[in-house]
Amino acid sequence: MDSLPIGEYAMLSDCRSAALVSRDGSVDWLCFPRFDGPSVFCRLLDPAGGHFGIQPAGEFQVSRRYVDQTLVLETIFTTATGTAVLTDALAIGRGERGHHLGAQSPGTLLRSLACTSGEIQAEVSYAPRPEYGLIEPILVPVPGGLAARGGADRLFLSTSASFGVDEATATATVRLAAGQTAVFALGHGDMTGPPLSPWTAEEISGRLADTVEGWRSWSAIHQNYEGPWRELVRHSGRVLQGMTFAPTGAIVAAPTTSLPETVGGERNWDYRYTWVRDASLTMQALWVAACPDEANKFFVFLADAAASGLQRGADLQIMFGVGGERDLSERELPQLAGWRGSRPVRVGNGAWLQRQLDVYGELLVAAQRLVDQLGELDQVTRQFLAAAADTAAARWREKDQGIWEIRGEPRDFLYSKLMCWVAVDCAITLAGHLGAEDRVAAWSTARDEIRAAILTRGWNERAGAFTQAFGSEDLDASNLMLAITGFLAADEPRMKATIDAIAGRLTDERGLVYRYLTDDGQAGQEGTFLLCTFWLAQAQALAGDVEAATLTFERAVAAINDVGLLAEEVDPGSGEMIGNFPQAFSHVGLVNAAWAITEARQRNGLA
Repeated sequence: MDSLPIGEYAMLSDCRSAALVSRDGSVDWLCFPRFDGPSVFCRLLDPAGGHFGIQPAGEFQVSRRYVDQTLVLETIFTTATGTAVLTDALAIGRGERGHHLGAQSPGTLLRSLACTSGEIQAEVSYAPRPEYGLIEPILVPVPGGLAARGGADRLFLSTSASFGVDEATATATVRLAAGQTAVFALGHGDMTGPPLSPWTAEEISGRLADTVEGWRSWSAIHQNYEGPWRELVRHSGRVLQGMTFAPTGAIVAAPTTSLPETVGGERNWDYRYTWVRDASLTMQALWVAACPDEANKFFVFLADAAASGLQRGADLQIMFGVGGERDLSERELPQLAGWRGSRPVRVGNGAWLQRQLDVYGELLVAAQRLVDQLGELDQVTRQFLAAAADTAAARWREKDQGIWEIRGEPRDFLYSKLMCWVAVDCAITLAGHLGAEDRVAAWSTARDEIRAAILTRGWNERAGAFTQAFGSEDLDASNLMLAITGFLAADEPRMKATIDAIAGRLTDERGLVYRYLTDDGQAGQEGTFLLCTFWLAQAQALAGDVEAATLTFERAVAAINDVGLLAEEVDPGSGEMIGNFPQAFSHVGLVNAAWAITEARQRNGLA
């Protein structure tokens, strides 16, 4: 089986882990018990990596959608003899509502196939392959379903369907008439826990309905945006919530690993961790504007995970495991062929060892918005944020790997300097809340020095723009943040020149924006970057060019798949989405750009 296009998948989430379901009803990616756990199904990365498929026999047509205000997926199959709706979800805890979504998720995949007209015959194929395909478990028919044993995982597939077992794959044929339903629940445990028990058909159906209501209750208290592209913005909010690990408040960059930035290449990274930058930008984009509860939880998580490092003079680690783990050592999985042969497949991420000075700015600006909502921070968080500002003030002159985690020699990246400026600027505003009034003078001196350095060393006359690094002539889309952060007005001549240069010289024929076009020490060339395209739309809106901003925004959302999900990048040749999927950064960019365009329209009297 060839790898399906990345855009063929939809995401399920229980705010602890995620599954990807293909258009033809196959779960090809699922990790238990959390986002960065070993996969149970990974056909996404290898044809033999395991799957759980439910689809009609013979030819059929497909449409699909999320149930309104949820991440519960409906796939509608139409055949010559009838129609059926496949409903898929990862179960949340019984009765969980609102802010508590995912607090006690049981680690169970729910699937329901309902014949809605005529008759339908469906083929079910169940091939679990735990530990990234290393294990072919023993499948044993037992009362209430199928038990799977092998390795550390225990799996129980609750169903009344009659399965035949051929080695480590079970298959069944299900025949349904209008009004009939077949249900399945795949539960996960380990050999140290209690035995797994079967779920009845009534319990599966009830938990599926309860999961729908849980998601709707979250949407009811968070979904307040009423501007243009309302449904895209609101759905992006649910996607971002779906990438949140509820027990700690950590937010993953994406729920997948090793979906490539270059098809067939080696730019394949594990994104199932929480980056300080990504999570902070996510909160800025959405949650803090309406409800601070999740943001506060994240800051407590981050202070607990990272504060001790700053206190002993170390750099702020840029990323953590969703449980607060620091060691994210990278390794390769040679048993997996990779999506369309894109190898190596990696777990862990070596970027955890990189220095990236920009993280202080993203952290402090998100904290500033949080304080506006809550007013008070706990003592550990106050000390942590003040130490982060001190570190930015002390180290802004030093070189780093930059926002894009370039795996080469450290450089004086302009974006890193900018975000150090943002860090101390926000800290000055927050000084009273942080109990750090005595540090304002030092922070003010650093702020003035950073600003002068950016304005004198960041501008390049030959490029006619602010460039990627001091002394460089290369454009970098991250410099659009000079306007977005308020460092410079978007219509200031040099800023406007930079926006125009990026729009004219850092885009492909579709008008989508590359991060940069300079050599980064990795083989191959990546695709256009959706976050950067949304940044361009946001900057154009801030400059008052609503028409250009709208056009840029619509070019970016043209990449979206049929269920409203965005990957990291778009392949310039084929137009397919590439990179890990769905990508938090892309959905953050969509939300921010939509808001900026809405505000620009209001300023121009167009709303």
